[in-house]
Amino acid sequence: MAETWFHRLALIGTVLTLVIVMSGAWVRLTDAGLGCPDWPGCYGQLTPPQSAAEIERANAAFPDAPVETGKAWREMLHRYAIPFLGLIVLALAAIAIANRDDPFVPLLVPLLLIPLLGLQAALGMLTVTMLLQPIIVVAHLIGGMATLALLGYLAMRTWPREPQILSPATRFRTLAVAALAVVMVQIALGGWTSANYAALACPDFPTCQSQWWPDASFADGFVPWRGLGSTGPADSQARTAIHLAHRIGAIVTLLVVGGIGLLAALRGSHRGMRLAGAAMTVVVAIQAALGATIVLQRLPLALAVAHNGTAAVLLLATVALIVAAWRQA
Repeated sequence: MAETWFHRLALIGTVLTLVIVMSGAWVRLTDAGLGCPDWPGCYGQLTPPQSAAEIERANAAFPDAPVETGKAWREMLHRYAIPFLGLIVLALAAIAIANRDDPFVPLLVPLLLIPLLGLQAALGMLTVTMLLQPIIVVAHLIGGMATLALLGYLAMRTWPREPQILSPATRFRTLAVAALAVVMVQIALGGWTSANYAALACPDFPTCQSQWWPDASFADGFVPWRGLGSTGPADSQARTAIHLAHRIGAIVTLLVVGGIGLLAALRGSHRGMRLAGAAMTVVVAIQAALGATIVLQRLPLALAVAHNGTAAVLLLATVALIVAAWRQA
């Protein structure tokens, strides 16, 4: 019974985190990251200012950040989901501690999620107070993806079936972890591209600025800290370098993750591994196609949010291969 409830909560947490990750992308892409200039409230309130009097007071209190109601609501809806996720994480930890002698209920990962979610809350605050500093925005994104991966792992690890240790899958264990590392690096590059407003630094595809290798300043493009209020490098060559790095990462991800997924789909020792491998192969191909289409269509909002969500699904598919490599179907 404990494992059943643990699995259900982990599954709900995974879905909720996926929604939070995608809503975070929606907030960022609609320039609503500073829709509320303070934290954790919004202009000193629990909800965004609505009435004329509330808006007047908010504008007087924050003269450099006049109220834009739509942006404020987008930011706050994203924030409102976090306490619910926190309750799920605490419940998972409580079940894990109460059933710590049950080999089918993981203990370490639920406990790890508590400080990770705390760190995420701190990064969310810093994202606002540091005025969308790119390195903090990327750290917040990576923390969200790590939370998603761990909750996904718990949901898959406790899937209602009889688990057994699978010793002959050592090769796929190593390959799956390698694929996970590649996906996380590419997600970080994507976050850096978005946070530095470099998504359209190359407005054409497959070339960049009608060249295969335009002038690019990688040293300037990857400066970790530029000062409070900076929105990224002013030099267009630096943004070009950021975009090129993301494109190179996309090629590496397509080849490595797609290759590992295809190998698992064809040579996996059981159905779970083959399904996970097939999912990786299909999703990484979709992600590559979305990336190219976003450039050609000049960053439409729906596709940009879908690109972020597909990255999260690819991460979960990679985690699924890791779980399958340790487990007999």
